[in-house]
Amino acid sequence: MDLYFIREAFGGGNLRGTSFSLGIGSCRIEIAAPYPRFFVPSKFPLVPIAYHSKKALLFGVIGFNFFLKLPNRFSNLDTLFMRHIFLLFLAVANLLYIPSGYSQSTSAQADNRPWNANWIAAPNDAGNGYGVYYFRKSIDLAAKPASFIIHVSADNRYKLYVNDTLVSLGPARGDTYFWNYETVDLAPYLSAGKNTISALVWNEAQYRPEAQISVRTAFIVQGNSINEEVLNTNNTWRCLRDAGRQPVPGFFFAASKGEMVDMNQTVKSNWTAVNYDDSTWPYAAKVMGGTLKGMSWGIDWALVPSTLPAREMTYQRIPKLRTATGMDVPPTFPGEKAPITIPANTTVTLLLDQTFETNAYVTLNFSGGKDAGILLGYAEALYDKGSHATHKSNRNDVDGKDFIGRIDSLIADGSKGQSFTTLNFRTFRYIRLIVQTKNEPLVIDDLYGTFTGYPFKRTAIFNTDNTEIKQILDIGWRTARLNAWETYTDCPYYEQLQYIGDTRIQALISYYNTSDDRLARNALTLMDHSRIAEGVTRSCYPTKGTQIISTFSLWYVCMLHDYWMYRNDSDFIKNKLVGERAVLDFFSKYQQPDGSLKDTPYWAFVDWAGNLAGEVKGSDGSAAIYDLQLLWAYQWAAEMEAKIGLQDYANIYNQKAAQLKATIQRKYWDPVKKLYADTKEKTGYSQHVNSLAILMGMVSDADMPAMAKKLLTDSTLTQCTIYFKYYLHLALIKAGHGNDYMNWLDVWRNNIKMGMTTWAEVSDLQNTRSDCHAWGASPNIEFFRTVLGVDSYAPGFTKIKIEPHLGTLTNVSGDIPHPNGKVSVSYKLENSKWQININLPEKTAGILVWKTKVYILKGGANTFLI
Repeated sequence: MDLYFIREAFGGGNLRGTSFSLGIGSCRIEIAAPYPRFFVPSKFPLVPIAYHSKKALLFGVIGFNFFLKLPNRFSNLDTLFMRHIFLLFLAVANLLYIPSGYSQSTSAQADNRPWNANWIAAPNDAGNGYGVYYFRKSIDLAAKPASFIIHVSADNRYKLYVNDTLVSLGPARGDTYFWNYETVDLAPYLSAGKNTISALVWNEAQYRPEAQISVRTAFIVQGNSINEEVLNTNNTWRCLRDAGRQPVPGFFFAASKGEMVDMNQTVKSNWTAVNYDDSTWPYAAKVMGGTLKGMSWGIDWALVPSTLPAREMTYQRIPKLRTATGMDVPPTFPGEKAPITIPANTTVTLLLDQTFETNAYVTLNFSGGKDAGILLGYAEALYDKGSHATHKSNRNDVDGKDFIGRIDSLIADGSKGQSFTTLNFRTFRYIRLIVQTKNEPLVIDDLYGTFTGYPFKRTAIFNTDNTEIKQILDIGWRTARLNAWETYTDCPYYEQLQYIGDTRIQALISYYNTSDDRLARNALTLMDHSRIAEGVTRSCYPTKGTQIISTFSLWYVCMLHDYWMYRNDSDFIKNKLVGERAVLDFFSKYQQPDGSLKDTPYWAFVDWAGNLAGEVKGSDGSAAIYDLQLLWAYQWAAEMEAKIGLQDYANIYNQKAAQLKATIQRKYWDPVKKLYADTKEKTGYSQHVNSLAILMGMVSDADMPAMAKKLLTDSTLTQCTIYFKYYLHLALIKAGHGNDYMNWLDVWRNNIKMGMTTWAEVSDLQNTRSDCHAWGASPNIEFFRTVLGVDSYAPGFTKIKIEPHLGTLTNVSGDIPHPNGKVSVSYKLENSKWQININLPEKTAGILVWKTKVYILKGGANTFLI
């Protein structure tokens, strides 16, 4: 092994969390150091190294150490008794099984007959190690079919091809009790004669993303009817394991690892073609029968239809070459497709700039270059030199910077037409391409990306001549899109985890900017599935581990209320009220006689601000912020229970809310400062606590002006980060300062000044870890809800409230999606008169609030001159 070079250091996290449970049943993995919610740079260096081994460039890094603990197995059950119970269960299930809450990826509806396809895998393969596998089957058709519908799934993931064309990716992430399959109509890709269906399936095993739950490597296809069952997976399919692919080891990533591919050993890129010779491939082995949810014990993959549409896949060039060392490169590369030749025995380094952050499958096509090493590195931003990956400056700057990021590593085999596409999408603004040739030149034929994400269509419109507003909305929408694919995610580069605190804001962005609520419904369902026996949700889901941020369970209750108010589907929320009750019952066990929470369990995270990251607590074990969050959950749970649940629960929650409200006033109100303190000792004060106090109706009209002024001007208060400013702004608007909204956007303006193309995780832009966190995209809500003033005034958005806060804007208009169509508003000041036009969907009604005066609105056009 030859040392190639040593790069800068990474830091280790030191935030308090919980142990993680991995795998199935009682197998647990614990982390030797406190597990952070995410990787945070610190002063403890982890040294990434690059080395030249086996003719490839490969980066490694010293990372966290893990150990595996296997507790005792459960005691044996009475098998005879269980057999009788199981047979009885199957008989009843087959009679009564009616799936609810599921939909198909296509218009076809699968029948509920048992599947007769098998889960298959490579022969003589245990299926629990890292591996990339190829599956193929050819069929002959007398004519091109009008429809040819199949259902497909895999563990961990698959890419499905028909006659060399990619037709499906999946499965959408879930858990073993709700394992998704996708439904695909293959007819558009089939033809008369011979057709080949192929699948690339991979299992990242111990290297898999934190969000990836797994049983073992397997693949399944089930025909929708007898005609399509010719493609059912069984031992007529061929399967080959790729001997040329390995994971790239690296520092902590909750997202996927990089890939090391030896083109000398890997399967060639034309393996999906009809004329590819797979005669030497072995036939696949049966793992087990495929079973729909409810038709078996439920111990492996309980199959359910995915409720999500196919992801967007859009061809995307990389427009800019920023630097090149080792040879002269045409400045148009790789923005324009044109080959470049790297001479023999040469090392070339190219820094490429997408010019904005993106999620994309990266494809590199190349020829020749026998035994050349190729390294593709991906980074959101470059680091200041010598900062050990802890400090960033303007994201547009590249001179004098360090490139540190995840990588893929390739070895060329010297043939023509070699091709590499990442298994998983990569998140990047910058790509660094390093090529080290041996005795042959290597030709880069092409390098490009394929953008992927949830197929949101942006239907909201904000018309203004203010370019700053447009820029803020565009950056926010990009941030939201990069954090939405099969689930919402906190960040695409590092974690790809659906955290509840983040997702609440992301779902609201979806409600205000699109008419598509399927990803939000999926999120609410997954969070409901995440609840542990105590009733509380996991902090994020899906996840192979168990991390609990108990306060996020209270945001989950608020998320249910959000959906209930903005989408007209109360039955969907009604079915979630059992989970809401379980969450509130969990918290009730930690309430003291006066209602105040004591020693809020697990990780009590609020915001990355001072001790609100989870350490705020008075001598009595209580803190105002937790009591206020619980109060909000009780208030909104009571509203839902009174309308669509049980009145008894509404009464209980209203009583608990009234008690808690009185306790908060007594324990935390400081009559001298006119503020609510963080704890009963009144030694600390925060924007967070006082924002929630305003939103919970705690603050009197007399005290409101002074409190709002302090929220805006008192720097001694613990300040909200970009995330919690969502709640701060709501409070200031409720306090009557909505017309000043444009004055509160300095943190977003600073992001723009620093060259950000997405919103950073925290307000400290020099030291933030993630450059793309959708919890900071709240302006994509408030420009519509606050500035244009459109809000739901009743469950299901059945009544609409229009209360604009225009500030200095004098000519502005926009559209907002609504369950019954759209809401359109326009405001124009001419000759000291406001021309106001409001168009509501038919069969809806509402009110216009203009400077405290209320006007009645009807469905259709409404015009005012005020």
